[in-house]
Amino acid sequence: MIDPALLTQAKALLALYRGRGLRLVTAESCTGGLIAATLTAIAGSSDVVERGFVTYSNEAKAEMLGVDLGLIAEVGAVSEEVARAMVEGALARSRADVALSVTGIAGPGGATAIKPVGLVFLGALRRGAQPVIERHVFPGDRAAVRAASVAAAFRLARAAAQS
Repeated sequence: MIDPALLTQAKALLALYRGRGLRLVTAESCTGGLIAATLTAIAGSSDVVERGFVTYSNEAKAEMLGVDLGLIAEVGAVSEEVARAMVEGALARSRADVALSVTGIAGPGGATAIKPVGLVFLGALRRGAQPVIERHVFPGDRAAVRAASVAAAFRLARAAAQS
């Protein structure tokens, strides 16, 4: 079940994008499609949501978004650089006006001392602009990290629409 607060945010985001004639694409790893699922839970969202990429594996990031596997090997999938490559790849492989990306460690496993559970990198890119990448360490369990990632992605999407 999708958090009702996230659905409220999604409705507002869809209205903003609709009003500006913008389309959105998502490239998701640790959220596993939750950003797109939250948006598309709302009837009529197809006029805004152009497509979504769920690229959970490194191979999917490379095959679907064009992320260089050498980059992933060098800096790790959970990194600013990969979030940037994901958002750029999603925009390049879609007809959308704005792309969102997310890569992180939702837990409970997969963390290291340098990359703790809750570490998430989000990206937003409006066609013709420079990408915005944010680093967060969200508290809580897997569900809380994923929900916080969706809320942060919606905030970035609002800012991209208004730029």
